[in-house]
Amino acid sequence: MKIFFNPIDALFTLSLLVSIPSCQQQDTDWRHYLGGLDRNHYSTLNQIHLGNIDSLKIAWIYENPDSSQIQTNPLIVNGILYGVSPHIQAFALNAATGGEIWRTTDLDNAWGSTSRGLSYWEDGSDQRILYTVGHHLWALDALTGQPIQEFGDSGRIDLHLGLPEIAQNKFLTSNTPGTVFKDLIIMPVRLSEGEDAAPGDIRAFNIRTGELVWTFHTIPYPDEEGYETFPKDAYKNIEVGAANNWAGMALDEENEILYVPTGSAGYDFYGGNRPGQNLWANTLLALDANTGGKIWHYQAVHHDLWDRDFPAPPNLLEVKRNGQTIKAIAQVSKQGYVFVFDRLTGEPLFEIEEIPVPPSDLVGEEAWPTQPNPILPLPFARSSDEITLKDLNPYSKELERLQAEFKGIDNRWFAPPSEKGTLILPGFDGGAEWGGAAAHPKNGIIYINSNEMPWLMQMKKETQQLTFVSKGAELYQTHCAACHGKNLKGNPASGYPDLTDIHLRQTSEYIQQIINKGKGMMTGFPQLDASAVQTLIDFLSDQEAEIKEVMATVQSSSIKYRMQGYNKWLDEEGLPGIAPPWGTLNAIDLNSGEYLWKIPFGDEPLLAERGILGTGTENYGGPLLFENGLLLIAASKDGYFRGYNALTGEEVWKFQLPYPAFATPSTYTVEGKQYVVIACGGSKLGTPKGNLYIAFSLK
Repeated sequence: MKIFFNPIDALFTLSLLVSIPSCQQQDTDWRHYLGGLDRNHYSTLNQIHLGNIDSLKIAWIYENPDSSQIQTNPLIVNGILYGVSPHIQAFALNAATGGEIWRTTDLDNAWGSTSRGLSYWEDGSDQRILYTVGHHLWALDALTGQPIQEFGDSGRIDLHLGLPEIAQNKFLTSNTPGTVFKDLIIMPVRLSEGEDAAPGDIRAFNIRTGELVWTFHTIPYPDEEGYETFPKDAYKNIEVGAANNWAGMALDEENEILYVPTGSAGYDFYGGNRPGQNLWANTLLALDANTGGKIWHYQAVHHDLWDRDFPAPPNLLEVKRNGQTIKAIAQVSKQGYVFVFDRLTGEPLFEIEEIPVPPSDLVGEEAWPTQPNPILPLPFARSSDEITLKDLNPYSKELERLQAEFKGIDNRWFAPPSEKGTLILPGFDGGAEWGGAAAHPKNGIIYINSNEMPWLMQMKKETQQLTFVSKGAELYQTHCAACHGKNLKGNPASGYPDLTDIHLRQTSEYIQQIINKGKGMMTGFPQLDASAVQTLIDFLSDQEAEIKEVMATVQSSSIKYRMQGYNKWLDEEGLPGIAPPWGTLNAIDLNSGEYLWKIPFGDEPLLAERGILGTGTENYGGPLLFENGLLLIAASKDGYFRGYNALTGEEVWKFQLPYPAFATPSTYTVEGKQYVVIACGGSKLGTPKGNLYIAFSLK
């Protein structure tokens, strides 16, 4: 491992630690992912406000040595800003100037992944940064960037630690920072979406040593609650996995309760091999942060067949009911729902109905007969059953084609996967997405940016056991075709690139890195040995071109049907099949369940060029809320950084960024000056890629 260290900026920043009293540092820092362990994206700093937002200017720019999507919400502690580059190099900056203090290089060479941030822990002079590279969790000295030698193996632990033997060679990484509690860090993990997924056990590690402290099994063992909701011995079935937390967690420090939202069990779209309700998948878990023992739970999707993972950490806040103040928890979802509970007891604060849903017609599938539907708040995104022929995109040049297609699509509420094709709205990325919601911790108001992008899901039966012409074709079909298509052309509009002639655009070494470690939201395939990887590279490098048109399906274990790719429902120009808005910003009063306001968020660039505004756009990343009533958010495809009046939804400021910022901003003060910082990496949604962290202040 190599560390670049800049002593000049380090000395300047260390001098700030002496001049700022520790009590003041706590008030002016951004020490935790999304601003606090309550994950509320909230700040009491008030130097920047609605009255002077027009005077906000760029204070400094930090240029990363590499370019691509940046999802990081940076930390700021004691005048030092900690971030992660597009290629997963951690760095420390002078938070007042943007000058680099240290930067890591060559940590596992996992440049193809993404990172949403880091975790910070301190005990006196022992100050540590913890962040994940590939399947390793690293502990670094916060002042120098050097690995903490007594942590694990010379500064790192393998996040397979504590998982059963069947999971040791399976794909695992973490895009989201762990949650720090006392001397523990509880880690989210991202796993495969298929039947090859590792089990998604929730695990806490000792920050000082890296040792495993406790485990909560999300696929229950025989003597554990929920065991009967999976088939017998599912916990050791190599074809049943996941039910993992990948989106991050929230922590009630006072009551020492950890809140963990989980995702679906694998395989995501066919559950014939996992009949039952499938606890603890798609569940909000309240755990004893000291031991991992369950306190309460709520499952938001039973026997998930739609990849309806909880997409973001919950928000911890207070609401008023009948004159009483209740410590509450609000969990946003891909479905467009906000589930609100008493955070101590798990009692729903608004009624949740169990509504009958259509049965599956796929052989071997047993869809659960009902699904939860909160009465309040009303959904912040449209659902598929709300769409009629009158709700298709009036700006599309292919409206007749869209109308014809719509007539053949199943758009019922929670319609199960089928060979006919199912409309997924909100889409596979929400509704709410990993950026999460901002919330005022005391007045009960939550702010949610949302997507309304239609996706199409179609299943195909694996009926034939055919012999492939080559092993390369078989490997491609098994691991790649679901996203990139059998003809290798992918679906660039949905974020899945064309792989034809990739050997002319990239080196074999680059392709090997992608296969082994993944890139962005693509999982890697570490289970493939060197020979298999080379065989797949040979296939992708066109050395077996004649095979590409004769690939067939493979009967694969107990998975009888497979989803035929992640496809957005778009017209030829890349516009959604449904009418706008395609992105919204929402303010909801959780005391009453009523909306304060709801507005389109962003402008679709293609239509904006034609003078059509207010369409909303797809968006990734979350808002920043100030106690003084200012709301800041980037996140939109059109690349603007916007300010809103949080009470009314009025846009009060707009700044065109060099690259779109698909990340959540942070705020802090140094030497009395307040800053707001945002990572601008672009590249998502077909936007230009960038490499900047930009800090704003009042000049």
